[in-house]
Amino acid sequence: MPSEICVSTQIPGLTLVGRGKVRDIYRVEDYLVLVATDRISAFDCVLPDPIPWKGTVLTQISRFWFESFPKDLATHYVSTRLEDLPVSLSEESARTMRGRTTICRLAEPIPVECVVRGYLAGSGWKEYRQSGTVCGQPISAGLPEYAPLPEPIFTPATKASSGHDENISFERMKQEVGEELAEYLKKTSLSIYSFAAEYARRRGLLLADTKFEFGRIGSQVVLIDEVLTPDSSRYWSMDEYRPGQVPPSFDKQFIRDYLLSIRWNQQPPAPALGADIIASTTARYLEAYYILTGTRLEEEAL
Repeated sequence: MPSEICVSTQIPGLTLVGRGKVRDIYRVEDYLVLVATDRISAFDCVLPDPIPWKGTVLTQISRFWFESFPKDLATHYVSTRLEDLPVSLSEESARTMRGRTTICRLAEPIPVECVVRGYLAGSGWKEYRQSGTVCGQPISAGLPEYAPLPEPIFTPATKASSGHDENISFERMKQEVGEELAEYLKKTSLSIYSFAAEYARRRGLLLADTKFEFGRIGSQVVLIDEVLTPDSSRYWSMDEYRPGQVPPSFDKQFIRDYLLSIRWNQQPPAPALGADIIASTTARYLEAYYILTGTRLEEEAL
């Protein structure tokens, strides 16, 4: 059972190929190995305080979804079992990596974020107030913040190596990746969202929005990266949800709201988080896993 906080890793026997805001990325043979640390980012800045259990929650929620998807959905996912790595690990490395590591097939990322929105929130709400559109798509007038959209919409964005991702039109996406691939990614993203939102609703959660990433393995297009986690999605409590009111959430919006409340200018260095904010964030992540899966992550032997 993971208990140690992990901020950074250095794993002998694996080749480090990069460090993201949250994950350390390794390669071994034809596999990519994603190690989710307990770092947390907000407004494109890594915060100075880690969130206990966060990396394990992200990994295990992604594992749950990858293993729940229909078999005809191609993904890069292989396993979260360290025993499935083609190399031996030291006891120290295994202790660090257990529960927070995903073994994946190596894929070439497609440089577009595939965002699906089911509710009027975040940047979509800001645009809607100004122009009555969300990412350039006209939406029915008179909707309150957090209202459900008439139907889920696909709103792609460019992937930025630094700074904020940029929302783009579907026409621009077609120009970037080609019409056939753009249509496939749109259809597949909406289908995955529908599958996940229906399941989450049965568990008492609303999936407000989420983002997917895809890649190529040879000629095959596959779903990659983390999926449907509290870092890449907005989850709201269905019982407490009311359009027009801030919904109780199980994602890192809690951290964003705190940083906005202290009027941080969203420029480095990021402010420290108090012990109560850290503890509350950990509790939200663990509760998200429990609600989705019906089991307590703290009690599982990973």
